[in-house]
Amino acid sequence: MFLFSDFYMVWYNYVIVVLLVALSGLFSGLTLGLMSLNPFTLERKIKMGDEDAKKIYPLRRQGNLLLCTLLLGNVAVNSVLAVFLGSVTVGVVAVVASTGLIVIFGEIMPQSIYSRHAMKLGAKTAWLVYPFLYILYPVTKPLSLVLDKALGGELPTIFSKKELQLMLKEQKMLRKTDISRGEFDIIEGGLGFAEKTVKDIMTPRVNTFFLEKNTLLAKKTLETIHAQGHSRIPIYDKTRDKVIGVLFAKDLITLDPDENKKVTSVMRRKIHYINQNDKLDKVLDMFKKKRMHLLVARDDFKGVAGIVTLEDVLEEIVGEIVDEYDYMVDMRSKRRKAG
Repeated sequence: MFLFSDFYMVWYNYVIVVLLVALSGLFSGLTLGLMSLNPFTLERKIKMGDEDAKKIYPLRRQGNLLLCTLLLGNVAVNSVLAVFLGSVTVGVVAVVASTGLIVIFGEIMPQSIYSRHAMKLGAKTAWLVYPFLYILYPVTKPLSLVLDKALGGELPTIFSKKELQLMLKEQKMLRKTDISRGEFDIIEGGLGFAEKTVKDIMTPRVNTFFLEKNTLLAKKTLETIHAQGHSRIPIYDKTRDKVIGVLFAKDLITLDPDENKKVTSVMRRKIHYINQNDKLDKVLDMFKKKRMHLLVARDDFKGVAGIVTLEDVLEEIVGEIVDEYDYMVDMRSKRRKAG
């Protein structure tokens, strides 16, 4: 009978220790795992139908109350574990045993696991938090109210443009993303294009094909226009600093070259200017408002610096656009030949 009683007490002590260590690990892991999940991120995941986020969000939105509950529960369990081990073992052994169990099984292991699988493990164990939430409520609620008053509510994470660009580069290197390489390129282009100016993408004046206003649209001129392959051609009066209109190549389809009409009789006189130092987001907005596909870029002295087209702007977002009539020549870097 005595031996059975001793055996029973030993196993009873073991069960209590295992239970306390498990609770310590649970509190520690949930503290790191749940608090690392941003409530605004959880809201987005819920809108996308994530079931794990639905289970975690009701807890996580009460940030300070949840934090106080988990920390108070963890401290209480660790204290009970230390006292209990002190009652069944001698001093030094109790200190070493409680410290080792708490550090290894109550802190390191659960936190390392929850840090990698916070969403899945948090969703599976969130229901265990509710009993402690209600039991400790009289103590944790006042504490959480003080924290809410002192610190305010949680704020959404705000990423700078540079951070988003770095995140995209990191995501592009992962194989488990459902974003295609082409989509990555478009997103990166969209984030970066507003930082560029007209000067960065325009076709410089020296490389721009102009026509003088008195040019006759004879056969030779039409052949030259066709060889250039441009859909819109700026027309100038005496000097290229004075652009007075734009000739649309499509308007030449029904033109009879034997009539020798002047460019001014066919060109469209609606022309818009923009400064070469303007940002591309402003340029794109101007293209949309003016319903134009070509703008004349001016330099700081109001002279014509070049031209910029809607296609130039779009290429900064989606990449190079080349059709069957285009040649792969960089018109922005092509230099004027001497002489």
